[in-house]
Amino acid sequence: MIETITHFKVPVEREERSVCLGPDGSVAHVTRMLRMISGRWKLPILFRLFAEPSMRTSQLKRDMPGISQKMLTQHLRELEDDRLVARRDFGEQPPRVEYQLTDAGRGLMPVLMAAREFSIRHIAEG
Repeated sequence: MIETITHFKVPVEREERSVCLGPDGSVAHVTRMLRMISGRWKLPILFRLFAEPSMRTSQLKRDMPGISQKMLTQHLRELEDDRLVARRDFGEQPPRVEYQLTDAGRGLMPVLMAAREFSIRHIAEG
């Protein structure tokens, strides 16, 4: 089998094809992670919650001009469903709800920062 040059640059040990392409392979896991963060506002939400330990919906909306309340709520719910963000309801009147990154969300941040660094280097090299 002829391999492409990129195969030699990936820092993993040589594995069977099914390990990469199977239903529980590398491609499936990376695709799942990309689905979790896809959406116009998900990355800004994650980076804001990384910068601040806990934020209310109104603070997030104020920090992201252009986002509608509907989209903010939708993306927060999806991030919560994917267990990247935790919602804390204080059970008060008027309602007070705060959001924060979960351990999984904090674990994702080094990956996102590495993607940021890749983008910076890629522009500089181009």
